[in-house]
Amino acid sequence: MSSEMILSLADQCVMLILEVGGPILIISLLVGLIVSIFQAATQIQEQTLAFIPKIVSVFFGLILFGPWMLTKMLSFTETILSNLPNYIK
Repeated sequence: MSSEMILSLADQCVMLILEVGGPILIISLLVGLIVSIFQAATQIQEQTLAFIPKIVSVFFGLILFGPWMLTKMLSFTETILSNLPNYIK
């Protein structure tokens, strides 16, 4: 296995992680921002107030984006497994 193959595979892995994790992280970020603005406007400084909306939004994000995320990961896994003989050379 050449160093170019390893770097290419690592690059593909990082891009897949960003693609799959990105939507959930963005949802969590937006909900956290909205809750923070609400807390600042109402002067409620409860630390645990932000966790429940984030957990619920991430749960719904996984329901919404879960099939797409699974398809992307399965496609990548199939690509790696089908090219495994080329990687071993």
